[in-house]
Amino acid sequence: MYDTVLVPTDGSDDALRAAEHGAALARAFGARLHLLAVVDLQAAGGPFDAGGLDERFRERLRADAEERIDATEAAIPDIEGVRTAIQEGRPVRTILEYAAEHDVELVSMGTQGRTGVDRYVAGSVAEGVVRQARVPVLTVRDTPQSDTAGDYGDVLLPTDGSEYAARAVEPGLAIAEQFGARVHVLHVVDPGDLPDDDARVDLVERLESAGDAVTATVADQVRDRGLEATTAVREGSPPAAILDYADDEGVDQIAMGTAGKTGPSRFLLGSTTERVIRHAEIPVLAVNARD
Repeated sequence: MYDTVLVPTDGSDDALRAAEHGAALARAFGARLHLLAVVDLQAAGGPFDAGGLDERFRERLRADAEERIDATEAAIPDIEGVRTAIQEGRPVRTILEYAAEHDVELVSMGTQGRTGVDRYVAGSVAEGVVRQARVPVLTVRDTPQSDTAGDYGDVLLPTDGSEYAARAVEPGLAIAEQFGARVHVLHVVDPGDLPDDDARVDLVERLESAGDAVTATVADQVRDRGLEATTAVREGSPPAAILDYADDEGVDQIAMGTAGKTGPSRFLLGSTTERVIRHAEIPVLAVNARD
């Protein structure tokens, strides 16, 4: 499913960890791995640089980008045939254009990063790429929990039963299948601020029953792939419930869509996914389902 994997890098620890995960996926799928460093001349020049950047300064920025590429290659020494590139431009646009031009099918990138005249803030860049990319984006932070590249034993698929959530199932299962992972299917019931009375209890029971049906449907897809599936329905705020479940069950990766239905038994997957990305200690595979 993933024949070409792209790792944008700013040389930060988060980007290097994302490269490790990108390389692990490239190995698993036999994919070509691309490394991209973006030189953001507009950010480097600042808002008051009307005269442009002199050539010496541009050369220094490109030399720094080459160092980022070298550091990233050093972090994944067991990958052959890596294609590298340095391009000038605004990071989000440049990454998306590169991905489209080279038929990239998966982007793996850090969600934090260094800042400065020759860096971009990887957190905001990652969110921008997630919102606009037409391919799955694996977001990674450099944490002890993310030190699992090549070892996805448990994959979590949160679902609200919408067609948008369903778009993340196949990309998530493709990875689970390659690594023989157990797949957790989670539905979160969020009754909101309803008073704690008999009506709330009745509503929660009905929503949990609907959640059982939703998770069972996805679990059938999982088992059809020959994978072990486990289902759960939890009550609470969706981002917090997803992260708590991942922590409780020792999940190695979360795969989820970036848009979904709203309502008392649904959660807006767009905002939920972004909140999960910002706080997750493990990689999150975000699948843009808006188009």
